[in-house]
Amino acid sequence: MAKVAVVILNYNGRQFLEKFLPDVIRHSPDAEVYVADNNSTDDSVEYLTKHFPETKLIQLEINNGYAAGYNLALNQIEAEYYILLNSDIEVTDNWIRPITDFMDSHTEVAACQPKILDYKNKEYFEYAGAAGGYLDFLGYPYCRGRIFDTLEKDLGQYDSNQQVFWATGACMFIRSEVFHQLGGFDESFFAHMEEIDLCWRINMYGKEVYCIPESKVYHVGGGTLSKTNPQKTYLNFRNNLSMLYKNSTLLSLYWKLPLKLILDILASFKLWKDNSFDHFAAVIKAYLYFIKKISENNIKRDKLKKLRKNNPVLSLTKALTPIQYYLLGKKHFSDLI
Repeated sequence: MAKVAVVILNYNGRQFLEKFLPDVIRHSPDAEVYVADNNSTDDSVEYLTKHFPETKLIQLEINNGYAAGYNLALNQIEAEYYILLNSDIEVTDNWIRPITDFMDSHTEVAACQPKILDYKNKEYFEYAGAAGGYLDFLGYPYCRGRIFDTLEKDLGQYDSNQQVFWATGACMFIRSEVFHQLGGFDESFFAHMEEIDLCWRINMYGKEVYCIPESKVYHVGGGTLSKTNPQKTYLNFRNNLSMLYKNSTLLSLYWKLPLKLILDILASFKLWKDNSFDHFAAVIKAYLYFIKKISENNIKRDKLKKLRKNNPVLSLTKALTPIQYYLLGKKHFSDLI
């Protein structure tokens, strides 16, 4: 069994494979590199077969999305550590060793991420993960270096190893044993926030999540689904609701859900104003889906109760980020602290 498997889930990303895969191979000498293809309709598979025969290729029969795609691929890979890597990421020299060394010596740590910087503006953090993720008590995600759409400049302010609540799925290091013990990703999410949901389970399980900034990568972002696409808005709101409902206690939901509904309604009107009516409609559609799936999420939440440990883990933060950000003008992570 290999110690490290780098696994890139690809869907119609031939241009990213051509641009970034050579660096992944060159800077990952001690890892096995896999590409799991989600039934691409471009020439990704032909390109890989011709130009990178040394890369292990897993061909999936349909486009399963991020969650099910990785679940299916990782069930076919034996390694101590999985590195889930987006195809639109530029890795750097020695990007793997600082994290695997840290996890080797900290057995309580189940998942990690590197520092994620913006490929298009390399002095700034990137949206999907920055220097490690957190959740407020209503389930709104934010990061060291990124709150909503405000990205901080990387001045070394977050260069310390830090326990966080979630690690980005754009570049997630995770112990294979923990991934499978916790059931992998929730496949109903399809894409977006499934990694945060998994990290919530990791925390409930009594394990820890870290950001190790000595390792850094550069992320293009929006390679599969642009933030201007209403489908992205739909998936984000839908999955965020399911995540909060599944992982919260029943008692807390009696006050969390009404408060979240108010804030999400306000957010939907802002999306309408800033983007289009389609984004407003996407939020409404997300709530209708959530209501339809409550019984299924009840079953999932009952199963999750068995995971809860008494071990100390990082809790949801008390900062209600929409209020802090939009009303109080706190745009940086350090402001929230």
